[in-house]
Amino acid sequence: MIDLTKTLLDGMLLSILASIVLIGSGLYNPRLFLQDYPEEIQAKVPPKTAREKRLSLVIGIPFMILLLIVPFISTLTLKNQQTEYVGLLALFLNAFGVIFIFNLFDLLVLDWLVFCTLTPRFFVIPGTEGMAAYKDYGYHFRASLIGTLLSVIGGLLIAGIVFWL
Repeated sequence: MIDLTKTLLDGMLLSILASIVLIGSGLYNPRLFLQDYPEEIQAKVPPKTAREKRLSLVIGIPFMILLLIVPFISTLTLKNQQTEYVGLLALFLNAFGVIFIFNLFDLLVLDWLVFCTLTPRFFVIPGTEGMAAYKDYGYHFRASLIGTLLSVIGGLLIAGIVFWL
């Protein structure tokens, strides 16, 4: 049986933790996630330096692990805390839900509100100030569709692993 409250709380926990990484990276050097900026912005700046590429990996790999470990732990605890049988569908809905809540938070809060609407200076890459691409809501919506597909894939993977544990 799915526990909607658990899914929502764990999804918000993932959203908060991931936001700390993303905003912290932007404060340190917005170019670390250059690949996530609209193409017009990427085209206007030089490619990442060797140091930026290394730092992107140092931050990006643990970030991707975070995006999988929180829904994994959430789904595993859902299975282990239930006194009754928890089916594959319930496990999938929990794992998918946790990841999808972050995807939705990322779109609505980080991308549309912070990046597109407020556009704080720490997200603006030097040399791209005032570019219209910072206000491209459609770009972020299209990226969130990819995030939704990844939520399904991640949910299936996590549910399958937890189901067989």
